[in-house]
Amino acid sequence: MDGTAQSTEIGEQTLFDWLRLIRSDNVGPAMFRRLINRFGSAENAIEALPDLIKGSTAKRAIRLAPPDKIAQEIELTRKFSAQFVTLIDPAYPELLKHISDAPPVLIVLGNKELLNAKAVAVVGARNASAAGTSVTKQIAHQLGEAGYVIASGLAKGIDAAAHAAALKTGTIAVFAGGIDHIYPDSNIELARNILRHKGVLMTERAFGSVPRAQDFPRRNRIVSGISQGVVVIEAAIRSGSLITARMALEQNREVMALPGFPLDPRAEGGNKLIRDGATLVRHADDILQELEQSRTPKQQGFLQEDEFDTIYTSTQQAPNATEQVLSALSPTPTPIDDIVRHTKLPVAIVSTILLDLEIAGRLERSAGQLVALRP
Repeated sequence: MDGTAQSTEIGEQTLFDWLRLIRSDNVGPAMFRRLINRFGSAENAIEALPDLIKGSTAKRAIRLAPPDKIAQEIELTRKFSAQFVTLIDPAYPELLKHISDAPPVLIVLGNKELLNAKAVAVVGARNASAAGTSVTKQIAHQLGEAGYVIASGLAKGIDAAAHAAALKTGTIAVFAGGIDHIYPDSNIELARNILRHKGVLMTERAFGSVPRAQDFPRRNRIVSGISQGVVVIEAAIRSGSLITARMALEQNREVMALPGFPLDPRAEGGNKLIRDGATLVRHADDILQELEQSRTPKQQGFLQEDEFDTIYTSTQQAPNATEQVLSALSPTPTPIDDIVRHTKLPVAIVSTILLDLEIAGRLERSAGQLVALRP
């Protein structure tokens, strides 16, 4: 594939450390953020983790990625003419930066200047109807002419139609697998055309990663995260498009849907979104009007937490505080605020202890602010 390799905006050692940390077993974007906040840098976290996880047999304990695996990823990615864009690089998409689970590192092939252009996501059914495909092409073309980059997931049907219609004005395709794994195979030529027209192919997954079922919803949060709004055109009641819409709502993005014939299963998802409060749109002008009136997406903030700045004042306090937090925990998910109130410990101390327990695989989180001991 064509692509222009450019130097990264982050130091080589820092890039290596970031990749090693995020590629470690049981370290996702949220855990990555907590580790950086706790230890100050990826390098410090990597140095501290071996002692924290020593002797742990928990299935969810962190396992650091081997250094040679990271070195190979960097080499193969660059040989493929792709580039790394980290969350602190100027090229990183500004809107994506502020979602709660922003990918620390993106792998980008193509024109990274598009990453901060104003974008709208267009998603929908893989088994799209002829009418759905036609209206998608019309809408994507008109949105492009109005200055919007079209973001989607390079799937069959609506996604592919949206990308194809926006080739000349700019489009971003987000992968569920590695940058070298275009899925489905039928869209390989479309991906090449995106690059020929100075568009972008992008993923958070490591080079060589084969897309798995669980990777598609994670991909969808990036599609919505880089966009000011999401337009759903034909979607079944249980579909990835509705997952994208839900994530868009969580990210405070605008959610819009085209209504469809009630008896068409491909219209059920979009019609339900409208019933539940999504904006009904008929054509590109409706979408443009909605986007112009929408408020700026809420910034949730990466590296903005200050909970981990407090350090234990003595070794005696640390065991006592840990015992208090453990006594407040149970297998039942409990809000962190409740634990703070119960123990009467500072938030920073409680947060640090919870992180240590999570690192060791003894704790699990749900919905971010609920924690429970693993059975």
